[in-house]
Amino acid sequence: MTSRPTIRDVAAHAGVSKSLVSLALRGDPGVRERTRERILLAAEAIGYRSNVLARSLREGRTMLIGVVISSLENPYHTEIVTSVEEAAESAGLSVLLAHGSRDRGKLTGRVESLLDLGLDGLVVVSSWVEPQVLRRAARRAPVVMVGRSERPVPGVDAVNNDDEHGAALAVQHLHATGHTRIAHVGSSYRPAGLARRHGYAAAMRRAGLGAYVRVLDAFVADEGLGTLLARALEDGYDAYFARNDVEALDLIDAADHVAARVPDDLAVVGYDDSALARRSRPRLTSVQQRRELLGRRAVDLLLSRIDGRAEDQHLIMEPRLIVRDSTRPRTDPD
Repeated sequence: MTSRPTIRDVAAHAGVSKSLVSLALRGDPGVRERTRERILLAAEAIGYRSNVLARSLREGRTMLIGVVISSLENPYHTEIVTSVEEAAESAGLSVLLAHGSRDRGKLTGRVESLLDLGLDGLVVVSSWVEPQVLRRAARRAPVVMVGRSERPVPGVDAVNNDDEHGAALAVQHLHATGHTRIAHVGSSYRPAGLARRHGYAAAMRRAGLGAYVRVLDAFVADEGLGTLLARALEDGYDAYFARNDVEALDLIDAADHVAARVPDDLAVVGYDDSALARRSRPRLTSVQQRRELLGRRAVDLLLSRIDGRAEDQHLIMEPRLIVRDSTRPRTDPD
């Protein structure tokens, strides 16, 4: 057989009808298991592979969804992709991934390129994609954003973490372990970063620590994180809440350069509870975004849109604090 095997060839090899082969390959429950096994063995024997494009033309579905992320640098983003892929596979969908290296133009191109493939839906794990790009995309296929945008985008569903509450959990934990001079480390003005910064400041005020609100922002100060940390330590700041785990580890590295030890001289809390938090030394206390829930809910929203839901839905997941070795009760020298 020199040409590519077809469904008719599978039927002839298995001694059944073409329609029965089609039902078996789709996983139709009406096909007896023994018959399905014979058909699958016949398909394997002659090297048959289903033609996804042809099936999509017949059924109006590609059974593919796309995922666009800002970059591959933060492990949290790749963990979200993993959770989306697991949820998609359980629904019989495959996933195509693209990233834009935090470049708005590249991200726009990635979104449009994926949609040109006729995907059934798109998950966007990036606040860098412009609202107008999301609106255009939603006219072509269901779109779900995982994370925060500057404002809701009509026609686009969203699922995100309660970042203000997550920041409050970090401040409450540090305060409960005896710290009062708690600084925030954050160099982002994206929606999630701002929400965590505002949540930190609000939690400090609620705890009666408003006079000690301090943000270490290397971008604004135009100085290195090590310099900002050294000054904060001189001013008595012995606890730090970072915008994400990456910046928390940057802070721990900066502390090492000024001969300060974690958690002996300063306590550090990260955000995301990514693989970095679990593998760092000391292991990092971190606010956990429920990435398995975020991915699952994103796929659920896509599927309900595909099934005809018209109204927008915005879901907010509640984070939790995972306490590890980078924080411990403060011992007062007195």
